[in-house]
Amino acid sequence: MLGINQLKTATLLGLLSGLLVLAGYYLIGNEQGLIIGFVLAAITSFGSWYSSDKIALASYHAQPLPREQSPELYDMVASLSKKAEIPMPTLFVVPTQSPNAFATGRDPNHAAIAVTTGIMDLLSREELEGVLAHELTHIRNRDTLTQAVAGTLAGAVTYLGRILTFGALYGPVTRDRRQASNPLGILFLIILAPLSAALIQMAISRTREYSADIGSAQITGNPTALASALEKLEEMGHKIPMNGNPSLSPLLIVNPLSKEGLQTLFRTHPPTEERIRRLLELAQKQQTPVAV
Repeated sequence: MLGINQLKTATLLGLLSGLLVLAGYYLIGNEQGLIIGFVLAAITSFGSWYSSDKIALASYHAQPLPREQSPELYDMVASLSKKAEIPMPTLFVVPTQSPNAFATGRDPNHAAIAVTTGIMDLLSREELEGVLAHELTHIRNRDTLTQAVAGTLAGAVTYLGRILTFGALYGPVTRDRRQASNPLGILFLIILAPLSAALIQMAISRTREYSADIGSAQITGNPTALASALEKLEEMGHKIPMNGNPSLSPLLIVNPLSKEGLQTLFRTHPPTEERIRRLLELAQKQQTPVAV
């Protein structure tokens, strides 16, 4: 299952990069646009790889968490990291009562986990362990990098669409300086490309969330703890929304958007009810004795 998810993620990232290259082509109107799109994809991917953690932590006003301020949390993360067989990440706290958590960083050696004060107040020890193991799985699977690259690529596609909207509505200019009006290209850049990029980014996030839930259950051996945590987080998350850059919402363990109407299409996470159902099924399988 994990191999299939990784293949699906790689395919979706490839589609995002392809959208950016096509957006560059339609914006310029010739082969130079393809080159510009390719270079932009490379630059944005590298930029997100190198600085994704700083961007995410700054967006949510995360502050370093000294060990003396929360020794129990440090011990918990250290123990879970050992089970996950990855280095212990740097810990941060987000000063908000909105219960949530996220992991970030370009690789397991440069990773961080941020928890809100709200989630530490809301969850029991076992539930918090489930959440932290979920985030550690994201780090181990390098989902933190994947989500950063996906978000940056999707943002670049949308940005090119805005450039066309405000500055190139008369059609791209070709090498011979003639206006090359292309209604399909304009439609692609303004509407179809940004919408497609957003949907692909959502699909990547949903795929990785299921894998992280499974990883949490494997690390803690307690799927029901994460299921219970998700139920609480879903209920309280809508009462106290998490403020921050919407493009970074895939990093959060629960989606802060409404689950009503058309917004379900743009949810960065699978339905919480489905995640809970899968975790409870996994718990039942663990309890079922194997026939000899």
